[in-house]
Amino acid sequence: MIEPIEVALLVFVVSCAFATAFLRDVLGAIIAFGAYSLGIAIVWVYLRAPDVGLTEAAVGAGVMTILFLLTIAKTTRPTDERTIERIDYRAAAVAISLVAVLSTTLVALPPVGAADTAVVTDDVTRYYLANAYEVTEVQNAVTAVLAAYRGFDTMGEAAVVYAAGVSLLVVLKKEVFE
Repeated sequence: MIEPIEVALLVFVVSCAFATAFLRDVLGAIIAFGAYSLGIAIVWVYLRAPDVGLTEAAVGAGVMTILFLLTIAKTTRPTDERTIERIDYRAAAVAISLVAVLSTTLVALPPVGAADTAVVTDDVTRYYLANAYEVTEVQNAVTAVLAAYRGFDTMGEAAVVYAAGVSLLVVLKKEVFE
C-alpha cells in the first residue's frame, strides 16, 4: 500500500521534472531543477540511503544549482513572450512509454522497512550483523558496512562531493577576480 508521504514525494518530484523540462525561463527551470534534485535527495533518505541522499543534495541541489546560476548570469534572457516550451509530442510519447514500462516493476518492490524483505533475510545481511563488530572493531553496524565492506563505494561518493565542492570554489574564485 502506498503511503501519503510517498504519493506527495512522487507528485513533487514529477511536478518539478515537468517544470524543469517545460519552462522556457532559464532561471525558473534552474530553480525547478534544484527543487527536483532536493526532492530526489529526500526520496533517497526516505528509502534509507542517507549517504546517497546527502550526495544528491550536495551535488545536485547545491553545486549544480550554483553552477547553473553562474552560467545564466553570463547569458541573455529570451526576448519573446512565451514562458512554456512547445511540446515535442513524439519525444513525450517515448518518454511516457518508457516510464509506463518501468513503472510496472514497482508492484514487485516490497514496502519500505518491511521485516521480510530480501535485505533483512539475506545471508549477507546476517553475516554483516554477526561479524561487523568483531572484524572491523566499529561499534555501529551501518558505519562498519559503509567504511569497511563498502569502503570503495563510500570513498567514491566522498570523492564526488569533494570534487564538486572544489570545482565550485574554483569557479567562484574565478568569478571574484574577473
